[in-house]
Amino acid sequence: MSLSVLVEFAMFPTSPDGRDGAGVSGGVSKIIDMIDKSGVPYKLTPMGTVFECGSMKDALGVIEKAYECLDDCERVYSSLKFDIRKDKSNRLTSKIASVEKTLGREVKH
Repeated sequence: MSLSVLVEFAMFPTSPDGRDGAGVSGGVSKIIDMIDKSGVPYKLTPMGTVFECGSMKDALGVIEKAYECLDDCERVYSSLKFDIRKDKSNRLTSKIASVEKTLGREVKH
């Protein structure tokens, strides 16, 4: 039986790393680099990242590695959402395709 664990999360240091005193892109970039190199399917959005794994253990492993990317930070903020479904896969794209099919057109994403 296949399992799809979709995770939407945001994680960033609460201490600034940008020149304007408010940026967190340095910390976020470390996390995205790690996910990108891991081979886990993902999509970066302006407000977070969505990725898909075949088990809860693998999904939580990605979250743990993301935190480790920021282990030099004094304080880290994170929010997580999970959508876990049996007998499905490739939902990172298929959920959008389903909406587009219902609408009869492509949408921005």
